[in-house]
Amino acid sequence: MSKMVEVDNVSMMFNLHSERIDNIKEYIIRLLKKELFFKEFWALRNISFQIDKGDSLGIIGLNGSGKSTLLKVVAGILKPTLGEVVSHGNVAPLIELGAGFDADLSARENIFLNGAILGYSREYMEEKFEEIVSFAELEEFIDVPIKNYSSGMTARLGFAIATMNVPDILIVDEVLSVGDHKFQEKSFARMKTILDSGTTLLFVSHSIEQVKKMCNKALWLENGQMKMFGDTNIVCDAYSNH
Repeated sequence: MSKMVEVDNVSMMFNLHSERIDNIKEYIIRLLKKELFFKEFWALRNISFQIDKGDSLGIIGLNGSGKSTLLKVVAGILKPTLGEVVSHGNVAPLIELGAGFDADLSARENIFLNGAILGYSREYMEEKFEEIVSFAELEEFIDVPIKNYSSGMTARLGFAIATMNVPDILIVDEVLSVGDHKFQEKSFARMKTILDSGTTLLFVSHSIEQVKKMCNKALWLENGQMKMFGDTNIVCDAYSNH
C-alpha cells in the first residue's frame, strides 16, 4: 500500500517564560535589554510512524501528552523543531473549527470568506452553499453575525465547510464532540462516508470507544513520547489498563 503520512523523528520544543512579567512595557524593556529568560518545553520527542492510504489512526493519551501538537505538526500548522513530516495528498485539518471566521460577518459571508481562504472560487462555493447551510442546520440564522452564535452553532458551520469535499488526508481533533447528540451522530455518519471513500484519517479523541469504532491503528502518547503504536484494540486496551 502507498504511504500517505510519514513522520520521521519529530520533536517539538516551545519556549516558556521562566519568570512572571506583569505588563507589556516590562516585557519590551526586558526584551530590548536581552534580559528575557525562557525555559524549554518539549511537547513532542522523537516521534516516528507511517500510515498507509485508507488507514485510520487514533491518537490517545492524557491531557498535555502532545496529541493536538502532533496533529498541528502533521497538518503543517506548526513546523517541527527537529525531524520532518511528509504528507502525500491534500490535507483537510478539522482542528479548531471556526478559527478562520470573522465574528462581525454573517454566516453567509463567512462561508464565502472561508471558501476563498481554502482556495475555492465564488462560483464553487455558491454550488456548495445550500448543502453547507442544510448540514449545519442554520437556515434560520444564516444572516446573523457569527458573534451572536453559540459555540456549538459556530462549530457546526465550521464542520460543514471543512467536510464539504473528500480529502486525501483528514485530520480531526475532538470535533465529533460538537453540538448536541443528534448532530454528533450526523457528524459521525459524514466522517464514515469520507473514510469509506478511501480517505486516510488522523483522529484525536478522549473516547476510546470512538477510536475503536473508527480506527484500525492507534498511537499512545505519554509526556510527548510515543508509548505504543499498532493495532487499535491492542493499544487501546493497554492504555485503558495501565
